Amino acid sequence: MTADVIATPLPDCPDIEQAFAASWPVRFGDTDGHDRLRLDAVARYLQDIGFDHLDAVADGDAHQAWIVRRTVIDVYEPIVFGDRVHLRRWADALSNRWCDMRIQLKGERGGHIEAAAFLIHIDPVAGRPARMSDAFMAPMLASTTEHRLRWRAALTELNGVAADAVTFPLRVTDVDRLGHVNNAVYWEAVEEALAAHPDHHELPYRAIVEHVGPVMMGDKVVLRTSLQPGNLRLQVDVDGSARALGSVERLAG
Repeated sequence: MTADVIATPLPDCPDIEQAFAASWPVRFGDTDGHDRLRLDAVARYLQDIGFDHLDAVADGDAHQAWIVRRTVIDVYEPIVFGDRVHLRRWADALSNRWCDMRIQLKGERGGHIEAAAFLIHIDPVAGRPARMSDAFMAPMLASTTEHRLRWRAALTELNGVAADAVTFPLRVTDVDRLGHVNNAVYWEAVEEALAAHPDHHELPYRAIVEHVGPVMMGDKVVLRTSLQPGNLRLQVDVDGSARALGSVERLAG
C-alpha cells in the first residue's frame, strides 16, 4: 500500500538552488556506535530546519504550531559523525491547512538521505487545524503544482498480526511545547526495533512513521514489532490503542 501513497523515489525539487538551505556538523550525541546518524536525530534535524525556515518566510512568526502526520526517511548512504550535513527544504504539495515538505540531507563525505514530512498547521489555542495565511502560502503556491493536497494513510494497524511487545518508558524530556511526546521520540522506537533486526539497515531503505493519535506524558506505552516479508512493521500503543504506525523496508533500485 505504501507505493500507492508515497512516490519512490521521493519527488525532486524543481530548482534545488531555490530551496531553503541550512547546514551544521553532525554531533557525537546524534550518532550510534557505528558513527551512523540515527533516525531520531534525522527527525530532529527535520524539525530544526523547519523552524529555521519559518524565520525566513513572510508570516512565519504566526505559524509556529505544527503537528507531524507522517514522516518518510529514505536512507541511501549513511551520514556519519564528524561530517557536515547540508539540508535543503521545499514544499512539494499543499492545501490551505497542511503541506507536504521535502527535505534533502547530504553529507560532505557522501552521505545521502531524502525525507518528506506531512505537516498540519495548528491553532495553538483551539488545538485544531488552522488555515495558513496567503502571505505564508504564496511561495509554496508559486513553486508547486499540487494545491489540493489530501491525506492518505500509507500504513495499517497490526490487527490480528503476530507481534512482539515490549514496554517503551517515557521520560519528562520527551514532551514538547504542545504537551505531546515529540515526533523524534517515535523514531527512537524505530531505532529500538532496528536494533533487534539489524538486517533491515541494509541500504538503501525507507522508514516511515505515521501518527494516529497523540502520546502524552504519563501514558503507558507499548512498542509492538512484526517481521513481515521484506518489511519490519511496528506500532506504538497506549491502552491497547494504536498511536503511531511504522515501517522499514528496502528501497527498490
